[in-house]
Amino acid sequence: MAIDLDAIKRKLSQLQTVGTRQNNLWKPEPGKQTIRIVPYQYDKENPFQELYFHYDLGKKNFLSPVTYGKPDPVVEFAEKLKSSGNSDEWKLGKKLEPKMRTYVPIIVRGKESEGVKFWGFGKTVYTELLGFIADPDYGDLSDPMNGRDIVIEFVPAEGGAYPKTTIRVKPNATPLTEDKNVATMVAKNQQSLGDIFKEPTYDELKEALEKWLDPEATEEAPAAAANDFEDDFDAEPKSNAKPPVNKVDDVSSAFDALFND
Repeated sequence: MAIDLDAIKRKLSQLQTVGTRQNNLWKPEPGKQTIRIVPYQYDKENPFQELYFHYDLGKKNFLSPVTYGKPDPVVEFAEKLKSSGNSDEWKLGKKLEPKMRTYVPIIVRGKESEGVKFWGFGKTVYTELLGFIADPDYGDLSDPMNGRDIVIEFVPAEGGAYPKTTIRVKPNATPLTEDKNVATMVAKNQQSLGDIFKEPTYDELKEALEKWLDPEATEEAPAAAANDFEDDFDAEPKSNAKPPVNKVDDVSSAFDALFND
């Protein structure tokens, strides 16, 4: 039997992508650590990059193409459900909508030689950081010469509570670095978020949605495939959207009507 080279290439690409994420994504450890937001090499006007994800869709997470203004079959299906006039289907449609997570390039103080990492966070931290930047007493925290370091304190989840992240922006403006090697890494050697989070094709998302709509197929999926994004989303509640058992036929009919007419 001949080896399926296309399947081998897809697996290799998947493993390389996971390795890239592990090397380039950063999450705070329990306790306090200090970081510095830096300009994003691929969008120098805005270091904050808003990405949209489908969580736990057939035991996997997917970057939504709406991140880049492209069509997304899951979003189209969600809109179809929300317009059905049925309250249960409207709720399911809302759960299927992609969730935003913001990423910002940083260097970790004391580990500058490791280069630029990406810190991902939810709405609460994002709002707080933008509030500091909008305050004229602080301004652009990512400015290489007059930005400010940020102290992050992370408390892991305990007793069923969500993990907690608090931030404190240092009052004094300081240069990003005095090390030319670090400055070069920040300016020229950043990984692109588009390389870290691969955008699925329209057909790949459509296939994932079809499998998600089949509860039996979903149950048979291996547990090891549950999270391609590692544990980067620990501070974000998962959607855990599941097709209601008594609505599977109705939802499948809506799917057929949307894609197979």
